[in-house]
Amino acid sequence: MASSRQGAPALTPRPSLLPVFAGLAPLTIWMGVAFALPMGAVLLLALQEDTGIFASLSFVPSPARFEEILLDSYYLGVLWTSIRIGLLVTLFSVLIGLPVASWLARLPARWRALGVAIVLIPLLTNVVIRSVGLILLLSRNGPVDQATGLQILFTEAAVIIALVQVFSPFLIMALYDTLQARDPRIDEAASSLGASPVDRFLTVTLPLALPALRGGMVIVFLLASTAYVSATLLGGKKVRVVGMLVFEEGLLNQNYPLAAALAIVLLVTCLFVVFLINRAIDWATPWLRPGEGKRPQASAGLSLPLSVRLVLDLAGPWIGRALLAGGLFLLIFPLLMVVVNSVNNVPQATTAVWRGFTLRWYEAIFTQGSRYFDAAIISAQLAGAAILVAIAIALPAAFVLARRPSKGVFALNAFYMLPLALPGIALAIGMLKLLQIFVMVPPFLGLLLIHVVLIVPFTLAMLRATVLQLDVRLEEAAASLGANRVKTFLLIILPGLGPGLVAAGIIGFLISFGEVTVTAFLATARMQTLPVRIYGDVQFDVEPTVNAVSALLILGTIMMLLIVNRFMRLDRVWHR
Repeated sequence: MASSRQGAPALTPRPSLLPVFAGLAPLTIWMGVAFALPMGAVLLLALQEDTGIFASLSFVPSPARFEEILLDSYYLGVLWTSIRIGLLVTLFSVLIGLPVASWLARLPARWRALGVAIVLIPLLTNVVIRSVGLILLLSRNGPVDQATGLQILFTEAAVIIALVQVFSPFLIMALYDTLQARDPRIDEAASSLGASPVDRFLTVTLPLALPALRGGMVIVFLLASTAYVSATLLGGKKVRVVGMLVFEEGLLNQNYPLAAALAIVLLVTCLFVVFLINRAIDWATPWLRPGEGKRPQASAGLSLPLSVRLVLDLAGPWIGRALLAGGLFLLIFPLLMVVVNSVNNVPQATTAVWRGFTLRWYEAIFTQGSRYFDAAIISAQLAGAAILVAIAIALPAAFVLARRPSKGVFALNAFYMLPLALPGIALAIGMLKLLQIFVMVPPFLGLLLIHVVLIVPFTLAMLRATVLQLDVRLEEAAASLGANRVKTFLLIILPGLGPGLVAAGIIGFLISFGEVTVTAFLATARMQTLPVRIYGDVQFDVEPTVNAVSALLILGTIMMLLIVNRFMRLDRVWHR
């Protein structure tokens, strides 16, 4: 018996799956409760016959609400407006995103963090503040009106400009992450072979950036076509989008089945358009499609007629510089308008004419701005709790994603990223209905559930990148010297995670603090966050105290990013 065992080949023990389950369980459970369950409630609501306010969820499906939408030309027209705006926002985001991302990637290392800050400050400033800045920019007698005579406020063009300003940073940072990682010797080799700047862009830059460009386009389109805050403020309710209808039907009319059905129709339509976008990109870039047993030929590039190439060689650099200047202007100038107007002696927050310097709007914050202080405290408490929970449940998952990769693990990672791809208004409607059913759940907990879901994609991605940068050899050396797992974590792993934890914590805090699209559905009269309070005030064109509050928030965002840069350079925060 012994001899037979000695002759048998040794079996390698299979690694235990318990650490994988333990690492993924907290985040998966939270996402199931706070994401999958509300989305399931939305689907049930959309298929419900009874539209009563207090009607219970029915498991007997009815197509009545979908028939009401699809057979009504008004709803179809609003749906087409939402899709058209989403497509145009995506197109213009690409036009300014490529030059801005290329500029960031070419910046010297010592200036790159500052360049990234120019993109991150608008990205992390809440959408209402940015919309206020654009209202000032485009208003009557504002800079655009005085320079061009064009009055585009409260038009579809104004909504498109606003959404490009709001969502193009997502595409810019996705492109930057790819472009800054490429080997500069590729461009040098192309130049040494006589390739012009246009040739290098078409045959080197574009093929390398295409995967990030595709992903960024999808994110921008999905976010822009489902947005309603900027459309409400910049469109003056003259430009109707589906998000506005969902908000009105859900909160004003309390017709939850119709609101849910509108959200589902918008979601399905958006996903179909995303499919068409991907197919169009595949058709336009055949050199990137793998053939039968062949590798993709990225070097083929985009073929253009010689005359077109000559024109682009001459005009291309100037066009690129103009788009770069336009993109940076759109990102930064609206925020500067808010800061300037916070010390402008004008009667209304959206008046752009300079009437003299004053500090009375800042004084008003302290003398009669208790409502802003109360809302700010709620926002800070909510954002603080959300980021603590997000880090606690995302950190174990980040270790699994970084060190135990598998098809199943990556499938779960795609599930964790879904909140970026699905409309927040649908999630809000589902959670609103669940909070009505489970009345014992405090409103703060409902908001916390949603906010954690909204910031987890960013937190998880940053923590995973931090874990990948840890030196596993230090952990092995500590174990060989007799350190147990607790000591190894406290003395080796935690110090290495420190900069990433600080960066993820501050970025997540800023995202949660500025969230308004979903929060507006769930906020109550006694529990309003600061962005929701500002959103409500701006719609009634109140005094410029709101500009002073917004200016302080912009300053706070800048200071927090300076703290992040102290621990981890901003140009590495978004590194994937």
